[in-house]
Amino acid sequence: MADTVKALSTINTVLKVGDTGAAVAKVCKIKSYPDLGGDPDKITVTDLEDTDEASVPGVRSADDMQFTANYTKEAYESVLKVAGKKQVFELDFGADGADGKFSWTGVLNVKVNGGEVNGAREMTLSIVRDSAIQNKDAATAFPAA
Repeated sequence: MADTVKALSTINTVLKVGDTGAAVAKVCKIKSYPDLGGDPDKITVTDLEDTDEASVPGVRSADDMQFTANYTKEAYESVLKVAGKKQVFELDFGADGADGKFSWTGVLNVKVNGGEVNGAREMTLSIVRDSAIQNKDAATAFPAA
């Protein structure tokens, strides 16, 4: 019987961004990433003959995706170069995405976070997503037009 992987580490999780799926490259090292996807809204369809509430799933929410990264001048300037315009994003799990690749499109914004005593300087990358998250690499999910 083959050994089954019990769990996977977040080590080697990389956020990539580019103008096209084929052009994605690491934008900066990240410290955290958000949930990938959202829960559907609940549409209540209860009528006057029902004794219990009845619902059907609606549109899935597309909350802003927030990634945390350490702030350095170089990392911040790298992110600023791709901010404010529609981009293709890819999140790779494991070395070169060996544990999975997820891709989507959206617009990135970056802000420098507040600081505190004995703390690291951080920044938050927020992506307003405008496509579904696909469980495939960006070049396949979003080929150049």
